[in-house]
Amino acid sequence: MRRIGRVGLLGLALMTQAADVPLAQQQARVSPAWITDGVMYQLWLRAFTPEGTLKAAEKRLPQVAAAGVTIIYLSPINLQDDDMRKEHWAPRQRKTDNPRNPYRIKDHDVIDPEYGSEEDLRTFVKEAHRLGMRVLMDLVYLHCGPTAVIIERHPDFMLREPDGKLKMAAWGFPGIDFKCPGVHEYFWKNMEHWVRDFDVDGFRCDVADGIPLAFWETARDRLEKIKPDIGMLAEGTKKENQLKAFDLSYGWGTAFKKWDDASAVRALCERMRSERPQGGAKFIRFIENHDFVQDEGSNRLDKVWGVPRVNAVLVALYTLDGVPMLYNGQEVADISRNSLYAKWPVDWSAAEKPTGKARFALCQKLSALRKAEKALTKGQVIWLDNDASEAVLSFVRAFGDEQVLTAVNLTGRPVKVTLKGSVAVGKPLLSEGVNGDVQSGLTLAAYGYFVGKK
Repeated sequence: MRRIGRVGLLGLALMTQAADVPLAQQQARVSPAWITDGVMYQLWLRAFTPEGTLKAAEKRLPQVAAAGVTIIYLSPINLQDDDMRKEHWAPRQRKTDNPRNPYRIKDHDVIDPEYGSEEDLRTFVKEAHRLGMRVLMDLVYLHCGPTAVIIERHPDFMLREPDGKLKMAAWGFPGIDFKCPGVHEYFWKNMEHWVRDFDVDGFRCDVADGIPLAFWETARDRLEKIKPDIGMLAEGTKKENQLKAFDLSYGWGTAFKKWDDASAVRALCERMRSERPQGGAKFIRFIENHDFVQDEGSNRLDKVWGVPRVNAVLVALYTLDGVPMLYNGQEVADISRNSLYAKWPVDWSAAEKPTGKARFALCQKLSALRKAEKALTKGQVIWLDNDASEAVLSFVRAFGDEQVLTAVNLTGRPVKVTLKGSVAVGKPLLSEGVNGDVQSGLTLAAYGYFVGKK
């Protein structure tokens, strides 16, 4: 029997102790400041410009940066599978004639010519960096296309039925077997390739919960040897994924999709926070992404909800804990029809209309506030009770002696609200449709909001 030394016993004791500590009492990893202090922007290439290419998108990056964006989340640019058998198409895809789904990959190591070349990606990343923005690439590892090169080159990497046929994962795509050690090495090298050879700053990981967490944790270890401040965003809600592997997760939930009940939003925020490790901004805050705009019948929320409602919710997203995220043209209140498969470009002329100019200015102001007020990026959230709890979302971000108060009316009717507890706010920072004061009571117009500082 092998003897265990004092160091080994100490390590074993610490591991046992950590296992006994409830997850909510453990500490989340300390993430890079560029993540926690950032403003994110999902760039969907097919719609971002009429050309739908990296080169064309690069020319528009200065306008994105001018809105206060500091992180570009670049949707998948890998070579897409063009197999025409519709049983291997996603359900929404079957309504089109386009086999080329950005989330159905043929080759994970190759850039799709639809988007450009390797040199185009290098210059895109370089220009983003010049403008003070980081770049996250979108990774799709859970599955692949039915004619993917991984199937031919590494048949043992695929999930199989008892008869040896390919086993399908979600959406009718062939599933990849992460119980096979070779799969891990294959994709770790893929991630290292994009960081080492293209200087990308991290990854948004598609359906991250469907892949073993140990894979992502080792990936982080390896990537940090190349770029110590690598950033990782999980599309998933696994509660322990921020202990080591990921910096951010999505904030899924009905309340976060509707934003029409302040009490439901608060309850969801409180529950998600209580279930997870402590420390920092750990969710992206958004109301549009490539999936959500599709689920809304290809209509943008500025058309479905109306501009004032979207503005009010953006104020909440930017001032809550987490990292706010804009989607493709949202910064100019674009209402163009959106598609995962068609090339329907953003109507950038919206930026010259009064509504577009006002939205852009609002995004600039909110981004500047996040940069100027440390409480908005480092402070804890202290929820404030009020006497209109279903209509008005109210909270304070507190960091040291600094406090920033937010009150947002999420309804289309005026509301008079009194905030409960001791609130000392002397300096309004941003407001719309506000009468009265915090001490005696605020009257918020439909979708009105107030942000003030102690």
